[in-house]
Amino acid sequence: MAQQVREIMTSDPVTVTERTPLTEVARLMRERDIGDVVVAEADDVRGLVTDRDLVVRALAEHRDPDSTTVGEVCSHDLVTCSPQDRIDEAVRLMREHAVRRLPVVEEGHLVGTLSLGDLAVERDPGSALGDISAAEPNV
Repeated sequence: MAQQVREIMTSDPVTVTERTPLTEVARLMRERDIGDVVVAEADDVRGLVTDRDLVVRALAEHRDPDSTTVGEVCSHDLVTCSPQDRIDEAVRLMREHAVRRLPVVEEGHLVGTLSLGDLAVERDPGSALGDISAAEPNV
């Protein structure tokens, strides 16, 4: 069983800049079959945007997805972890801060992301979340 975040994290996260229009972010999510994108300048993490953010913070507020940038709707106050952190520590952070995803940062640079789905596949593969997270996308 994996012990460190680096063993189960997604090591090539999709990133966009704060100036990226929401329509482009939505297309990336569709094309890559993902529910979140890290907002970064170079490897400096500036935020995180989820598919739910696009709906709740943009569409429900009647924002124009072509002219609204991801920097306007993403979460900026992020909790992060390190690839060397123990998985139990990452779980504790997610619980304590009620978050489903953690950017993984090493020496100030983005190196991956860790999601509840990653944890479920590793720690509880027979659970509903583990099964769903491990399944092929239903395009």
